[in-house]
Amino acid sequence: MEERLQKIIACAGLTSRRKAEELIAAGRVTVNGSVVTQLGAKADAERDHIKVDGNLLQAEPKVYYALNKPQGVLSTTSDPLGRPVVLDFVPRSERLFPVGRLDFQSEGLVLLTNDGKLARAVMEAGRLSKVYRVKVQGRPSEEVLVRLQRGIRLRGEQLAAERIVRLKSADNTWLEVILRQGRNRQIRRMFEAVGHPVMRLRRVAVGPVQLGDLKPGRWRKLSPWELKELRKALGGGDRNRPERRSA
Repeated sequence: MEERLQKIIACAGLTSRRKAEELIAAGRVTVNGSVVTQLGAKADAERDHIKVDGNLLQAEPKVYYALNKPQGVLSTTSDPLGRPVVLDFVPRSERLFPVGRLDFQSEGLVLLTNDGKLARAVMEAGRLSKVYRVKVQGRPSEEVLVRLQRGIRLRGEQLAAERIVRLKSADNTWLEVILRQGRNRQIRRMFEAVGHPVMRLRRVAVGPVQLGDLKPGRWRKLSPWELKELRKALGGGDRNRPERRSA
């Protein structure tokens, strides 16, 4: 798959994308032996021989982590206000980014990787089911739950849950909510609209990857089986190259 040359250089961990553009403009980058100076030039990192200052570009090893994001943590790589972010909890030897997002007060499973192709495939709406444990105020009726599964329209968006299962009801209610859409703050918006605001939200699965007994703030590497099943669920079988690309 061809991508802009400066992006390939940055993704290899060699330098920033802006610095990569400077290297290209200065004639310090070659592709298959030819000097490239156009910033719009593209190449295939897996097929083409890309050199910077005569040194062959080596792609950084792909890594895949599962993190149990605590409440009060941002699903970003940095924050200008100094608030905690997901990268504060995982090894920083590799260039990593979160796959999709959980909002600041939500908790649970977040995948982190440096594999952009896999990340885009996971984030593409409709390709994977994501499972949440959700505590809402009060006791929503079965009619309300059916309505949320059929879909409601909020500010021009049609929002629907793939499935909602009542787990436990007392003064408030625990539910299992399964989504495929993954719109911004979707679960919170849907339940607030029907008069049952979310009190707690925890993501417990992304496709075949389960949170399991991972403690808040702890991480683990995805197992080979999880990666195989994840790629299979994305329609890529056991390949390392998904062809295409969170509540």
